[in-house]
Amino acid sequence: MAPRRFHEQFRQIQRSMPDVPLAVGPDDAGEFLYEKGVVLAREGEEAQVVEDTVRGHFTTFAAGVPDRVRRLGPAANRSGVVRIQVSDPGEGDAAGDPAVTGALRALSAVQGRVGRRMVSRNHVVHIAVNACPGDEPVPVARGAGPNPAVAETDGDPAGDAARVLVVDTGLMHDYRSYPPLARTVGDAQVAECDDDGILQQYCGHGTFIAGLVAAVAPRTDITVSGALNDAGAVLEHEFGEKLFDAVDASGWPDVLSLSAGTSNGRTDGLLGIDAFMRELREQRTLLVAAAGNNGSAAPFWPAAYADLPGYEDTVLSVGALRADGEAGACFSNHGGWVKAYAPGERLTSALTGFETPVPYVYQHSTYDACRYGFTYACTCNHPPHTGVLSEDGAPAKPDQVMFEGLAQWSGTSFATPVAVGMIASHMAAHGVRDPRAARDQLLDGVTEFAEVRGAHVPALFPPTWRPERVAAPTARP
Repeated sequence: MAPRRFHEQFRQIQRSMPDVPLAVGPDDAGEFLYEKGVVLAREGEEAQVVEDTVRGHFTTFAAGVPDRVRRLGPAANRSGVVRIQVSDPGEGDAAGDPAVTGALRALSAVQGRVGRRMVSRNHVVHIAVNACPGDEPVPVARGAGPNPAVAETDGDPAGDAARVLVVDTGLMHDYRSYPPLARTVGDAQVAECDDDGILQQYCGHGTFIAGLVAAVAPRTDITVSGALNDAGAVLEHEFGEKLFDAVDASGWPDVLSLSAGTSNGRTDGLLGIDAFMRELREQRTLLVAAAGNNGSAAPFWPAAYADLPGYEDTVLSVGALRADGEAGACFSNHGGWVKAYAPGERLTSALTGFETPVPYVYQHSTYDACRYGFTYACTCNHPPHTGVLSEDGAPAKPDQVMFEGLAQWSGTSFATPVAVGMIASHMAAHGVRDPRAARDQLLDGVTEFAEVRGAHVPALFPPTWRPERVAAPTARP
């Protein structure tokens, strides 16, 4: 049976959030995840309007339900949203939540009169992808170097270094064993291995990203926030506050690198990070965000803010190119809201195991053919392996590998820090202190383009990146 990546990761994320009943939306279509029985609203008068409207709606259509409509806890935090329970989250299964859908519909007329969005699902924001990276990490040959390779220089050593904040999983305990990360500081990765000493899924994601920034722009001051340490996922109502906490801890950076997000079936952003995005717009920080790995044109947030009026200068959305750089990677989201593309397939960077090799058991099985219909050796089927989650019950022998430092990994998660590094390098090399101006100059100077779903798009290629020949698919043994 072919793997069902989204639903596999749904089960994985549900295990990491055992106290939060989750549903697949919209209506089991496998586009996003959200908290069952709960909606979000802005605190204050709007929250009261939402409560009253939903309670009135259910009084008409569902006897007994209105008593369950209540505010959960105090006003959240700086994100300015509160959770409102609209039904018993323990009822039903994960195939959508009719009560939440009904609550959203009940507010549609009110929102039309007010002229702005008042209510939302409480989505799961996760490491930028279809709830998992474009693939899982792959060991590289001993002695192999990073790709992109570490640049020799990126500006005047006496000049100011760009400051980059990576919001992701934390840093692996032995990350300083990798020389390019000598300037990097930040939060530690929580629970790297399970009780059997097996590297857990997503661990090393933030370290890998920091390694890519450091390779492209070695003089950059990199700080890693472990806001997504919990299996790479967080509820939307908490995400805005975590972003505020990250910038409070280290100060507003020049560039904020974010390889996380979610789709939501809408074109107006995420209610839970609205306050953060409005504050970001008033700062000089540039948000560089991954476009997501759903192979879809549907907006993925917060990357898709790059296409919203008022945020064009604030956000750069980044899609992934395949390993030869000539076209888009099969998994990369695409569309007019994706403003630039960078290499994002089979990049090589720091993972873990520099001090002691560490084993990893694959969670997903590869496919027999590309799930998006491409014919090159994409990450859907190359290299082939069998994973625990893709079987009806655990397979007899899931594939296990050992990591000893560097690894290959694919996803818009990793195209993003490549673009971040190019912006930081441009700032250092040209003495540009405004990161948004550096972004504009970099894109204005693009001379190379790639083809993504029939469109010619600007391609950002760091000088030390080595393209590889894209071979025909390898059949699974």
